[in-house]
Amino acid sequence: MANKVAAESEEELDTGDAQIASESDLQSETTLEVEPTQQAPEDESPSKFKSLLRTCGMKYQQVQEFYSKHKTIIHRVILIIFLTGYFCMVIAACILNFQRALGLLILTLIAIFFYFWDMLIEKYEDTIAEFISLHSKFLGQHWILFKILLYMILLVLVVLWLILDTTKQGTNQLISVVGLLLFILFLFIFSKHPDKVRWRTILWGIGLQFVFGLIILRTEAGFHAFQWMGSQVQIFLNYADAGSKFLFGATYTDHFFAFKVLPIVIFFSTTISVLYYLGFIQWLILKIGWIMQMSMNTSPTESLVAAGNIFVGQTESPLLIRPYLKDLTKSEIHSVMTSGFATIAGSVLGAYISFGVPAAHLLTASVMSAPAALAVAKLFWPEVETPNISTKSNLKLDKGEAKNIIEAACLGAFASITLVANIAVNLIAFLALLAFLNAVLSWLGNMFGEPRLSFELICSYVFMPLAFLMGVDWNDSFIVGELLGVKTFFNEFVAYERLSGLIAKRIDGNLEYVDGLKQYLSIRSEAIATYALCGFANFGSIGIVIGGLSSLAPQRLHDITSVSVRALISGTVASFMTACVAGILYTSPTDALTVCPTFLKNSFNTSSLPVKSSLLIDCCMNLFHNTIVISSTDVNVGGQYTNSSLVGCCEMMNSPTFNCDQISF
Repeated sequence: MANKVAAESEEELDTGDAQIASESDLQSETTLEVEPTQQAPEDESPSKFKSLLRTCGMKYQQVQEFYSKHKTIIHRVILIIFLTGYFCMVIAACILNFQRALGLLILTLIAIFFYFWDMLIEKYEDTIAEFISLHSKFLGQHWILFKILLYMILLVLVVLWLILDTTKQGTNQLISVVGLLLFILFLFIFSKHPDKVRWRTILWGIGLQFVFGLIILRTEAGFHAFQWMGSQVQIFLNYADAGSKFLFGATYTDHFFAFKVLPIVIFFSTTISVLYYLGFIQWLILKIGWIMQMSMNTSPTESLVAAGNIFVGQTESPLLIRPYLKDLTKSEIHSVMTSGFATIAGSVLGAYISFGVPAAHLLTASVMSAPAALAVAKLFWPEVETPNISTKSNLKLDKGEAKNIIEAACLGAFASITLVANIAVNLIAFLALLAFLNAVLSWLGNMFGEPRLSFELICSYVFMPLAFLMGVDWNDSFIVGELLGVKTFFNEFVAYERLSGLIAKRIDGNLEYVDGLKQYLSIRSEAIATYALCGFANFGSIGIVIGGLSSLAPQRLHDITSVSVRALISGTVASFMTACVAGILYTSPTDALTVCPTFLKNSFNTSSLPVKSSLLIDCCMNLFHNTIVISSTDVNVGGQYTNSSLVGCCEMMNSPTFNCDQISF
């Protein structure tokens, strides 16, 4: 019995142990089953992430393939959306205030015109070239007859125009015509190869000058357009004041030239660099160069440099044709240098405008001098070799070193450092040298009773005939001759600074004569002087141009130096010819007489009568026009004039349209 109970107890123990073992195994299995369940997310997460990346990569690749396949359509859709928004903005601006939106509208129309122009030229360039080639063969067969007929027609038209214009405007412009002819004759007599001159180039160059001048100076739309452009340039350049004010303080204008003028050079240089990076400057140069090449039959290289000099300086413009400089003929090198001497850089244009020189005249002179430079260069040194570059398609313009627009702006600012430093040190050196030279001449002159002897006085006598031939009034020719001498022997910066002082005196209505010496110029003489001074032609520039060109093409150093003096003379005469054309076409604007009331008041506020000058005559005639005589004692003087000015004008002159005897003073 006991054994039986013991056996049962052992069985129960074994059963309990088995159950415990079973439960332990179950727990162990459960634990093993749970642990993989807890570890699964950690193992599956990377694979899901990789799968997601793989899916995104495939989608991105599909988008790339779709974009590559429909890239043109996508670009056009984006462009259409952008242009639609832009045109809606222009229309809305015109509806709200047309006068205020006129500038935006004009710029938009110009952009549209040149877009279609480029599209047509690109599509039909070969057709146009073939058409010109066919007609050139026809003209070649009858060229002598056609040339005689063309010259006769041009001569008759010029004579008729001069007769009609002289009848309307007076005889002043006839002097400018004679001056222009004499300058051409001078260049022909002293030409390197007079028998090789191609008169088509010369006539077309002068003709383009006349066309540009006629549009700008004689048409109301052209004059107002360039006046508007000039005012916009002035507004744009004034933004340089923000940097000057921040750097030098609110009183930066106390040092006007250093802190007002020179920062404009930096700002404008930066702007030109950005526009160059964007390709706008190259596009514009190609357009102007193409016009001159097609009309004047000049080579592509010299045409592009002449066009480039409108916007960039004499050392920067050769960079446009840097790969081709080593292959230029002597005549082409002479033309490249002449173009640099005959024009000014856009970067310093702003400085001259800040002086107070009229922006419209400076912009006009820059455009007119480009074809004049080519015409003069080809007259003074005609082409006797065969140019190596004969078609525009062979040329590729240098795009610069900038990789993005920020770098372009920085490079433009860095490039201006040298320019600003050159301007500053040259002005200090030349003005100091001029003061010393004047002191020496005055000391020498004092020994002979001429203490007023100076470098300017000598220049006024030397250059006075040239100034008069340009159309400057005789009384003003000595002052303009002085400016021309300063510009030629020193630089145009000093000359323009002095011209701005003369302009300020006229605007302020100061006395025209003090102790028998004229204090400022007439408005016409100011305009002609502005054109004559608009160029880098001075002795100091010879070294600058030789250094710049020889560094780009060292193997042509001998040729560059051999043509430099002739190029300087050509550049000087080109500026003088531009001034002659301006003298032929220029008419005083209607608002030029606004200074007359102050001028007459100051002129007659002295014990003696003033010298009778062209400005005094014009102002007195304007006064007579604004005076209404009711009776001998009842006279209404309008236009802000005074009775004392009327008395003075009646004592000075007799007007055919106004009877001073009917007034009781």
